[in-house]
Amino acid sequence: MRNIVVEDLKQMPLEKQRIEIVERKGLGHPDYMCDAIMDQISIRLSKEYMEKAGTILHHNVDKCLLVAGETEPRFDGGIVKQPMLFVFGDRATSEINGEKIDVEGIAVNVAKEWFKANMRFVDPEKHVRYQVELKPGSVGLVDIFKRKGKVLGANDTSAAVGYAPMTRTEKIVLKTEQFLNSKEFKQRFPESGEDIKVMGSRNNNHLNLTISMAFVDRYISSEEEYFEKKAKILEETHGFVRVNTDFDKVNVELNTLDVRGRGIDGTYLTVLGTSADSGDSGQVGRGNRVNGLISLNRPFCSEAAAGKNPVSHVGKIYNVLTYKIAQHVHEEVPEVEEVYIWLLSRIGSPIDQPAIAAAQVIMKGNNSLKKVRHGIKEVLDYELGNIDKFCMELAQGKIPIC
Repeated sequence: MRNIVVEDLKQMPLEKQRIEIVERKGLGHPDYMCDAIMDQISIRLSKEYMEKAGTILHHNVDKCLLVAGETEPRFDGGIVKQPMLFVFGDRATSEINGEKIDVEGIAVNVAKEWFKANMRFVDPEKHVRYQVELKPGSVGLVDIFKRKGKVLGANDTSAAVGYAPMTRTEKIVLKTEQFLNSKEFKQRFPESGEDIKVMGSRNNNHLNLTISMAFVDRYISSEEEYFEKKAKILEETHGFVRVNTDFDKVNVELNTLDVRGRGIDGTYLTVLGTSADSGDSGQVGRGNRVNGLISLNRPFCSEAAAGKNPVSHVGKIYNVLTYKIAQHVHEEVPEVEEVYIWLLSRIGSPIDQPAIAAAQVIMKGNNSLKKVRHGIKEVLDYELGNIDKFCMELAQGKIPIC
């Protein structure tokens, strides 16, 4: 029997609270790039281990640093004076029964493939240097992978929390960044770089979005043209937000640091479409939570999910699974207005047997928790009972985590 607790949460649903703040770091943000690349390395390593050993072996590639380079933006196109530096860190199994695994080559190749597929102006051969610091794991943690069973033991004592449903503010913040970084938008506005951050704040039924967008200097010939193109993008964005929300009032601002009359110094221009080309470094874990958002009104796990192994590291597994369970509960039990799912592991214990699995729910109207408690427990029990399938979906990259 699993230790499952269901309780009535006596608080106002976030949608009905006065103040809400939500952030989304977009595709070309340095922190997003670190999360995305390191998780792709975990997926590629998992595939390599499955092919060579028939199982996923110990790895936690969840530490990295993207060191900003140095550029000189200019109207009509600037220059890269010093490339970015991508440092890969932590642990990965590099030998199977005497056969070497090219962990360093896998890491670098995955990073280059990601840059080529996602960043239009970053040449992974010219604009990025690579430093791989992935070492073998500790004896104790490696041994977890040698133990038999349907599921592995947790490699850490850790806790995670997820929630459902998303609020209107959360949904529009996520949708706006995805719209601005869509291929269709880039075709119409090629001057829009991939480094986009959307900060949303709601005061009652009034929404304010502050957007930071790195412009690409080769498409801008003058200060006047910069502000003309910025105005068109702002108008397009405002129209998108109004169509996709039902707030009483919507205000959208773009690149609020800009100042007319200061030339290139008063604009947000980059050479490569990301602040990482000269202005801002990145790290794993400083970006979005696993549902793609940084929601300041919500509780969230302190663990960085990106790059952790998908079969024993609860910092990844529980982090993502709590959101999946919360969504399942919300869909399965219509009497629930809002739900928070908590999972706590105990190092060494099977990951399908958490020390605590808890659901905190806010009921709709006068609905009774007593009537739905059993149904909620059944959802948690079902999801934990199928955690092995869930882990394989993580390993195959079927579930996005940033």
